[in-house]
Amino acid sequence: MKLSNFNFNLPKELLAEFPAENRDESRLMVVNRKTNTIEHRLFKDILEYFDEGDVMVLNNTKVFPARLYGNKEKTGARIEVFLLRELNSEQRLWDVLVDPARKIRIGNKLYFGDDDSLVAEVIDNTTSRGRTLRFLYDGSYEEFRAKLNELGETPIPKYINREVVPEDADRYQTIYAKEEGAVAAPTAGLHFSKHLLKRLEIKGIDFAEVTLHVGLGTFNPVEVEDLSKHKMDSEELIITQEACDIVNKAKTAKSKVCAVGTTTMRAMESSVSSQKTLNPYVGWTNKFIFPPYDFSVADCMITNFHTPKSTLLMMISAFMGHDLMKKAYEEAVKEGYKFYSYGDAMLIL
Repeated sequence: MKLSNFNFNLPKELLAEFPAENRDESRLMVVNRKTNTIEHRLFKDILEYFDEGDVMVLNNTKVFPARLYGNKEKTGARIEVFLLRELNSEQRLWDVLVDPARKIRIGNKLYFGDDDSLVAEVIDNTTSRGRTLRFLYDGSYEEFRAKLNELGETPIPKYINREVVPEDADRYQTIYAKEEGAVAAPTAGLHFSKHLLKRLEIKGIDFAEVTLHVGLGTFNPVEVEDLSKHKMDSEELIITQEACDIVNKAKTAKSKVCAVGTTTMRAMESSVSSQKTLNPYVGWTNKFIFPPYDFSVADCMITNFHTPKSTLLMMISAFMGHDLMKKAYEEAVKEGYKFYSYGDAMLIL
């Protein structure tokens, strides 16, 4: 499989700028791998495809307001700082991306807030756009984090060509988000409303939660034609014993295990036993799934519609089969499904 196998024409108007009015009323394409069939439904109809004892595995990571705007000392130039990960909480060191990067050199200071109450010093270059910053702030660690939250804005994806609106803080977050640490939402989960989760629960569907803090690695473009040469950025992953017990019990009972989103699928595939059961895990994963690939845990998945040449599309191809994926995506474009983070959903059975 080569990078060029994952290119297709995606009309610009199919990139969703806003979410559906109600979370569970986005459109749902249901693709059945056994029968090779495609149905068009609404997301809330997902209830009809699951039975008592089936398990949905959710990624409970929580997006933090990772995008800050500061001014460079002396010149006052406006600089965007995108927080990627905390490297050292005591020294307040962070891995970040800066834009425009060519202006930001080691030793530069950046000032944030109307009163310049937060200052950062550039102490290292990591990549062409990447820098390591040391934040200087008078106050406790809790006060420092509160200041980051106050100054930061919801990191909606760059392709969304509009200002951040207050609703984004709520809608670019799953309703079950708990563990703060993601710079992008696990978007398949955005379609679940409280009401729908309750109805699934009443029907006897179980839920297991894993935590994969989505970094930009998930969205980094693939720039090599030979997919085996692409390296994913590492993302932090936690799988508890409790989650393993719920998933493995369902597998033993031959019930469905559904991965809600590509991040959940990657999380589970990062920690499997030789018996194809889920193992507890605390650490980092840079797992990259592309065809051909033999999946061990989930037998169905919920996902959004992904952009051409993305690592997410490659995983979907590995799970569905490449020809069926192409057929489904041609249908999605023809039927005007919305793509990407705020777009519509697909259930792959």
